[in-house]
Amino acid sequence: MQDVTTTAPDIPAARGALKALGPSSDGSRVTHIERVEARSGRTVPWPDWVPRQLRDAYGFEPWEHQATAGSLAHDGHHVVIATGTASGKSLAYQMPALSRLLDDPRATVLYLSPTKALAADQLRALTRLGLDGVRPATYDGDTPREQREWIRQHSRFVLTNPDMLHHALLPGHARWATFLRRLAYVVIDECHAYRGVFGSHVAHVLRRLRRLAAQYGGTPTFVLASATSGDPGDAATRLTGLPVTAVTEDASPRGAVTFALWEPPLLPHEDPDLPPTRRSALSETADLLTDAVVAGTRTLAFVRSRRGAEVVATMTRRSLDEAVPGLGERVAAYRAGYLKEDRRAIERALMTGELLALASTNALELGVDLVGLDAVLICGYPGTRASLWQQAGRAGRAGGEALAVLVARDDPLDTYLVHHPDALFGRPVEATVLDPANPYVLGPQLCCAAAEAPLRPADLDLFGAAEAVDALTRSGALRKRPTGWYWTRQGRPEVDLRGTGGTPVAVVESATGRLLGTVDQGSSHAMLHPGAVYLHQGASYLVDDLDLDEAVALVHAAEPDWSTHARDVTDLSVVSIREYVDAGPVGLFLGSVDVTSQVVSYQRRRLGSGEVLDTRPLDLPARELRTVAVWFTVSPQALHAAGVAPADVPGALHAAEHAGIGLLPLIATCDRWDIGGLSTANHVDTQSPTVFVYDGHPGGAGFAERAYGTASAWLRATREAVASCACETGCPSCVQSPKCGNGNNPLDKAKAIAVLDAVLTALPDAPPS
Repeated sequence: MQDVTTTAPDIPAARGALKALGPSSDGSRVTHIERVEARSGRTVPWPDWVPRQLRDAYGFEPWEHQATAGSLAHDGHHVVIATGTASGKSLAYQMPALSRLLDDPRATVLYLSPTKALAADQLRALTRLGLDGVRPATYDGDTPREQREWIRQHSRFVLTNPDMLHHALLPGHARWATFLRRLAYVVIDECHAYRGVFGSHVAHVLRRLRRLAAQYGGTPTFVLASATSGDPGDAATRLTGLPVTAVTEDASPRGAVTFALWEPPLLPHEDPDLPPTRRSALSETADLLTDAVVAGTRTLAFVRSRRGAEVVATMTRRSLDEAVPGLGERVAAYRAGYLKEDRRAIERALMTGELLALASTNALELGVDLVGLDAVLICGYPGTRASLWQQAGRAGRAGGEALAVLVARDDPLDTYLVHHPDALFGRPVEATVLDPANPYVLGPQLCCAAAEAPLRPADLDLFGAAEAVDALTRSGALRKRPTGWYWTRQGRPEVDLRGTGGTPVAVVESATGRLLGTVDQGSSHAMLHPGAVYLHQGASYLVDDLDLDEAVALVHAAEPDWSTHARDVTDLSVVSIREYVDAGPVGLFLGSVDVTSQVVSYQRRRLGSGEVLDTRPLDLPARELRTVAVWFTVSPQALHAAGVAPADVPGALHAAEHAGIGLLPLIATCDRWDIGGLSTANHVDTQSPTVFVYDGHPGGAGFAERAYGTASAWLRATREAVASCACETGCPSCVQSPKCGNGNNPLDKAKAIAVLDAVLTALPDAPPS
């Protein structure tokens, strides 16, 4: 939990706090200022077990929490250190790991991070220590094949990621037998990133690692590092399957942070009948970033999407070049999908000061030590308070004062937060949600384990998998023999840890054959459909062809004066009901559903004004998903009593669905794009007016369960967000959705409030059991 002091909105103070962003900053857009006070640190002497060579390499004494966590790990306890950004978590795991490597010339260490950038940053830090015999090396998808053999034979501190562990190291465990037998520590950095389906997969990858290490005689100690989270000890225990001790008392010093909440202004409409719209958060962020660069303020802007990061960088460069020709070259975009060489070049340029500003996706949120940044702009709420503080902590990492600004998108949750700062500040961050028992995760992971080594009876407890193994045996995927369960098929099981749907789609410039980048399968239908505008490092391209079988999209350079926005249709059927609450005229349900969705068309919208130029059809295959949903039903009689006429029901439920999806990230550790929804005036399976919200991952990700368990709080916040919005008929700040496949039609804001009132009146306040 952050140590903060709260102030009421103070426009003069806001202007003063934001003066570093330049004279064009408009304090009237600031809804709240939060001051996080500076804090001094507490050092302690080095523990006796730390070798002198390592103490001298660091050259300073550790903070108290570093020594506490390090000593627990040294004594063989599995430990998670969950403290604030820039609190020195790296030293907490480096201290015991490197001490062991220096004391035992045969020992090895495995380091796992969720991103390649973080592993590269850790490699730089380890190399700077100059310790003989450690031989740290990164082993990931960017590592040349000729180097991989040397790393396997000689590196004693291997830095990789769960994907590489899953696809290469564990399947090839016989070649890694010596490394696994000598494995002393497994370091899991930024473990709060392992949530939802990805986290559930990683939990089983770690169990597979434990099983194979034990097979070769290795008994590693697990050391985890996490941003501040709701229950780090429990989350780490679920992730590893081991008892984990949490260290949460942060003894590091911290510079003061001024945190501003910023709401873009409403735009005037020539037609008074049209709903009001706000200036886009992308435009506001680009203006603030421009002012920051002109003022010499080193700034990082976090943007929710890859496309958004490219747009902010492009707009900023254009504005800077108009003011000072050539200044735009000191701004760049950064996101996943860039080639390795491009990412490393951008990272170096920012660290050396060649670049003054970056517009980045959350690819730079985790751990990378960006020394010397003065300010952070957060374009849109990142989905969780943990991510918000993690991103804000990128500034002021050298201990100096820092500025963070959350720029609200025209979105129900963002609008709610900038007017309810108590929902952000002074509250604990969320617990990490993951479900290793998800059958869509457990079954494939058991197949992977059996392909690596036959499953023994003792392994069933490790994976929690007795029933799943029986089902896999009946299906023929596994065969039971006296020595265990064996994988029966040729090759290895195809399992995608990140739930992106398979092989990434390569984006290739058709005229030159140059590989521009990649897009995950899950996003390819919306981002790379024929006719889509694709942005890459400030340049725009039009997609000529999308070959899903070959996973290739062909593009050509172009500069259209319009953008593209995919539209889809969705159908949903109820498979089973797990739990329900009978609240008279209202029913609340949790269960399994089948969702069929298809991108069927796209809109072209004029840049700047957002005017819809036309809608063009698409012929793309449908996608099917079995997942977990929460849904509520309301009887027609209750709707009638609430003043919702039958003709108004579709618009009322549709608006309530949009708002509920927008506010769910306030309750669960999800992103709006992790979940989907459907509303209908009379669903065939419920025979009632119904609103569904479902997890957008096979088998579910834990978000629907969280919504079911906190339904009253979730729907009450939804109702308040809609009712408090200043618009009359509905706008993106309350009931319109940027991802609506029906073009936000029909929507009825007033009747949505009536529906939510009827639901809240009937539902008990206590969470369902």
